[in-house]
Amino acid sequence: MNKRTVSVINIAFGVVLGILITGSLAFTEYKKNDRKNSDPLITYAPPAIPDKISFAGENVPVERWDVRERFDRELLYNYYNKANILYLMKLSNRYFPVISERLKANGIPDDFKYLCVAESNLLAGAVSRVGATGFWQFMDGTAPGYGLEVNSQVDFRQDLIKSTDAASKYLKQAYQKFGNWTAAAASYNCGQGGYNGQATFQGTNNYYDLQLPEETNRYMFRILAFKHIMENVGSLGFELKNEDAYHEIPFRSVTVNSSIPNLAQFAKTHGTTYKILRQMNPWIKGRTLNVTGGKTYTLKLPAQ
Repeated sequence: MNKRTVSVINIAFGVVLGILITGSLAFTEYKKNDRKNSDPLITYAPPAIPDKISFAGENVPVERWDVRERFDRELLYNYYNKANILYLMKLSNRYFPVISERLKANGIPDDFKYLCVAESNLLAGAVSRVGATGFWQFMDGTAPGYGLEVNSQVDFRQDLIKSTDAASKYLKQAYQKFGNWTAAAASYNCGQGGYNGQATFQGTNNYYDLQLPEETNRYMFRILAFKHIMENVGSLGFELKNEDAYHEIPFRSVTVNSSIPNLAQFAKTHGTTYKILRQMNPWIKGRTLNVTGGKTYTLKLPAQ
């Protein structure tokens, strides 16, 4: 190899080496700038588990590791679903006063409003994968036994007052059967027969001592998580201004004792729209309302 060839090779090698060094320095500078301009690292931590918690006046044994961990799971999951908690806070401002009033009138502890949250997220139109519907998630076949009319035209599972009264009837029966509100609440998920069968086999009706189907195993702790979060929103970092909450919609009541063949025309006659009529009366299912056999229906319409 002659001197000229060696010189050319050395020059080429120097150029390549320079490019590599320059590129490396540029990349290093880019990474420095990237770190410098990035947002601060966001850290997450589990919310503290309270030392004491109760449901309907009955103690929850959170000192037990198994109870504590099951509660912790539901608390973590729901606490970090912050959008849902904020939405529930908005809805609860509208619906909790009505639910609490009906629970009290029926002799049911106020904590059961959180069962309604766990069942439907306070949504009238909630429908489960098995067809349970409404605020308190009654099945088609079960609802009539608790005074809820369900047919092709009406579905009172979606009426807040009527469905809360129906749920109260169930819960009173369950309390009389099991002797405590926690068992009554758990049976709302798996049925009185299902709960009683497990209690009989396992020799106890204490919810916290029972091995139950997984959904029921989690059920009470989901209710307790909603209770803890919604009763401690401020200390847990949630904030909702009064003007951002949903308030009761001013309404007037109209009672009808004859059929309405065209609900859209009925709505217009009363100064509103079919859409608003359906939204204020979610229990109405169609375009007509048959009123027979001496029945009456009371509809909500926007206040004049």
